[in-house]
Amino acid sequence: MRGEKNLQDITTAHPDGIGGSPLRPDGTLKVRGEFAYSSDLWHEDMLWGMALRSPHAHARILSVDISEALTQPGVYAVLTHKDIPGSKYYGLEIQDQPALAIDKVRYHGEAIAIVAADHPETARRALAKIKVEYEVLPPITTEEQCLDPETHGYVHSPEEYKGHASGNIVHQQKVVSGLGVNEDVRALADVVVVGEYEVGMQDQAFLGPESGLAVPAEDGGIDLYIATQWLHVDRQQVAPVLGLPENKLRLTLAGVGGAFGGREDLSMQIHACLLAQRTGKPVKIVYSREESFFGHVHRHPAKMRYEHGATRDGKLVYMDARIVLDGGAYASASPAVVGNASSLSVGPYEIPNVNVLAVALYSNNPSCGAMRGFGAVQACFAYESQLDKLATELGMDPVELRQLNAVSQGSFLPTGQMIDAPAPVAELLQKVKDLPLPPALDTTHLDIRELPGALSNTSHGEGIVRGVGYAVGLKNVGFSEGFDDYSTARVRLEVIGGEPVAMVHTAMAEVGQGGVTVHGQIARTELGVERVTIHPANTEVGSAGSTSASRQTYMTGGAVKLAAEAVRNELFALGRSRYGWSYNDLSLVGGKVVSASAGVLISMVDLLGDNAIDLTREHHHRPTVPFDKETGQGFGHVQYTFCAHRAVVDVDVELGLVKVVELAACQDVGKALNPLSVIGQIQGGSTQGLGLAVMEEIITRDGKVRNPSFTDYLIPTILDTPPQPVEILELADPNAPYGLRGVGEAPTLSSTPAIVSAIRAATGLALMRVPVRPEHITGT
Repeated sequence: MRGEKNLQDITTAHPDGIGGSPLRPDGTLKVRGEFAYSSDLWHEDMLWGMALRSPHAHARILSVDISEALTQPGVYAVLTHKDIPGSKYYGLEIQDQPALAIDKVRYHGEAIAIVAADHPETARRALAKIKVEYEVLPPITTEEQCLDPETHGYVHSPEEYKGHASGNIVHQQKVVSGLGVNEDVRALADVVVVGEYEVGMQDQAFLGPESGLAVPAEDGGIDLYIATQWLHVDRQQVAPVLGLPENKLRLTLAGVGGAFGGREDLSMQIHACLLAQRTGKPVKIVYSREESFFGHVHRHPAKMRYEHGATRDGKLVYMDARIVLDGGAYASASPAVVGNASSLSVGPYEIPNVNVLAVALYSNNPSCGAMRGFGAVQACFAYESQLDKLATELGMDPVELRQLNAVSQGSFLPTGQMIDAPAPVAELLQKVKDLPLPPALDTTHLDIRELPGALSNTSHGEGIVRGVGYAVGLKNVGFSEGFDDYSTARVRLEVIGGEPVAMVHTAMAEVGQGGVTVHGQIARTELGVERVTIHPANTEVGSAGSTSASRQTYMTGGAVKLAAEAVRNELFALGRSRYGWSYNDLSLVGGKVVSASAGVLISMVDLLGDNAIDLTREHHHRPTVPFDKETGQGFGHVQYTFCAHRAVVDVDVELGLVKVVELAACQDVGKALNPLSVIGQIQGGSTQGLGLAVMEEIITRDGKVRNPSFTDYLIPTILDTPPQPVEILELADPNAPYGLRGVGEAPTLSSTPAIVSAIRAATGLALMRVPVRPEHITGT
């Protein structure tokens, strides 16, 4: 293996290798509006697909009459579940969701029929002619209704559960450590704080709507061009519904306009393929913005009860928690979200006695699944709110209380897993605390653009109070609980145009995280070449896993590293066989093979000639195990990551308006492979946390979505986004490629409670729910 000296030489010779910040290859196209997204796909002979969706949250389907729609000129197909050639069900973890509703609809917007026509307007007119007769049923929407199915009914009939659920409970997980929590343990605490917290339903709110193009192939298969997060699992779910073997369904990644978990589940993939299969023509589907709100999963809303006990000097003694997540109509990723919520429920703190129960429920609310932070976001809001409450009771500085109880390397979490890599929680908190505060509001020269409410002219400085708040979060990286999480990469080295060129081919979904940049950096570092091309992501190469769980740089980056190392070793073998060089003193610099002992440099061009080295490798992280169902014990997570925030807010206490003045973060990233991208990920994740803190929520009434638009579902704009100073620590994880840690999710955890903590500091209010609305502050 190459020594550290050679690695430094190559990195220095290649500023676009790891540790550098080369610009994204797709960045310029995106800012100019020239990037081709999936909604831009086009085929000369294509049809347009659309779905008829239920206006009810819960209803029995008595009949579906498509006869009039079929007579609409320009309509090529109208399909219901009766026309599905294969399995009628699919699902990310549990196959409980029908591709088209069969006997019931279980959420507002569920697809019942699909149409293919020669024009979008023709398809819309055909949908209007489909007649569906419903028997409307009472929706099951509250926790009490879900947990009392004998009285309020079942979302799925008991025989449909197929052993994966009980009643309306999709999944539940306990975590018990130490002595658990009982009266004897409670007696050890001098101070006890209890809180009941709620997190609203957040949407991923990506700007690129769900879209794709399905093209029938001559071999009877389908070529699907799709914006997704996981090509291979899409294929695994879609192929059985089409009645096709997986090798007859070929997926290629189209341009993705954001994801954040919302593209981990299927949306229009099955519908486009079914219509293409039936008509023999390419079929394109593009969701409208309203349909997008119905067509993908959301963040699980949560209700949580937390109880913490501590000694008078601030040491935590116990924690008792109950976390209830609303999973909506279908399972999606709810089991894994429950695993995260329960195992990460204590946060980055040492607590000797813990009792936790986390539950996900079936309901007739919109389906919920993966979203950035994946169960840890909800828990973080609760445990950080509790730490603030405890600090107030004890009269302690909230940062000092957190530092007193912070985990460190060698600490054990309540699951029994030891943190075997650096865990600088106390240092992260200290760094954000020590950052200079933004200047105080200048009341003598007021600029209304700087006030809560900004240019709406709602305030001229009356009743504005400033607050400062802190929070820190704990997030896992990669897939957990025994999942064989792996990624595949192919690297090819050859001479093109008289110079060595490396090609990297993976199935990684580039959704904005910057993998297309990092993979080039890794190849340049490992192979010492200037030119690196990135092959389009498709299913012709092995799975890269999902672009989620902060795992792609760790996993697919690790696979690229392994493949590039294998190519380098093959190149060295050529040198050894041709020149008799010693293996141990070889390195690659600037397109040349260097032999230190021989004192010579040989061009890769001369060494390769007309040959190419083309190798594929898989990267598997260290194995994990499922958590014990009754105790939650087990080595369940492969890596942990930590981020701390300090939020500064101005609050107009009379109008209930909040302006986030600054949102500072400090995160340990292990190794910043691309510092510019790392900072962008931290700031982007923090901004989504800001949205959850003060504005973002899908509103439902009796299971029906009331605000499916960007007019009524508010997300932070540039005017809402404050300066975000970022401090980065690079404390290497010895188990990870290059020592890196996943970056993207952790800042989404702690930004929300830090902002709410700052609002509490400004107002003195308890604020037990997010998003914080004006009426929560004004009391009206």
